[in-house]
Amino acid sequence: MKAGAFDYVRPDSIPAALNAALTMNDGDARYMAGSQSLGPMLNLRLAEPATVVDIRQLAALRSHRIEGGRLIIGASITHAEIEDGVVTDTTHGMLPAVARNIAYRAIRNRGTLGGSLAHADPAADWVNCMVALGAIFHIASAQGQRLVAAADFTKGSYQTALAAGELLTAVELPAFTREMRWGYYKVCTKVGEFASAIGAVVIDPDLGIINLLIGAIEARPLLAPALTSVLKLPPDAARDAISVHLAQALPQATDVFVHQHAVALARAIDQMNRR
Repeated sequence: MKAGAFDYVRPDSIPAALNAALTMNDGDARYMAGSQSLGPMLNLRLAEPATVVDIRQLAALRSHRIEGGRLIIGASITHAEIEDGVVTDTTHGMLPAVARNIAYRAIRNRGTLGGSLAHADPAADWVNCMVALGAIFHIASAQGQRLVAAADFTKGSYQTALAAGELLTAVELPAFTREMRWGYYKVCTKVGEFASAIGAVVIDPDLGIINLLIGAIEARPLLAPALTSVLKLPPDAARDAISVHLAQALPQATDVFVHQHAVALARAIDQMNRR
């Protein structure tokens, strides 16, 4: 299929992009960076905006820096740039490891961090990874900038806290210490496919961070602070305890769903404990 007709603009600054999104065609606009999410939606006519605002080459969205030990990554940084170490890694290997297993290299070459987050597919790696890391999102609008915690950004499947005309500009990560440890495991039918279950754990005792996450659940990622007691259990015992918790937290879930997600988190915890 082919996309429907739309106006295409390529602004040279964030203010110009915001202005185009708000004023052209009565604000019926979508931002496009790598187009790995929006592109298929346009071709399938699942999205039919009157205007597409191309932000891929905006320098402000292509930067990355360290401020006070906190890593700030521009929204148009690609998965491949994170995978290849172009972006400084402050997560002791978690960022490049997650990036390395996103889809296929051709997609990673063009797909962007911000594009994936704004698309908010519940099975997308960055959607889940950033919640586990306790990231903060920088969001720009004509009124200025606001900050939103990753855990509050995704409202549900393909639903975010972005208002009309707003643009996700950067992702900010905590200043992790040497004590930071992590595990990340996803269940896929085959390599490169979206996950049917995701488990993630991030711990930094010096920062007071203990995040256990269950993802790819057709809703916002589920943080499970009640499961911290399973961190030191053997993998099989951890899986069983997680299964009980999930069955109670998601009573409509099938046995297969519960098993897959319990396995994913138990293996993420075991992965972390083996580091």
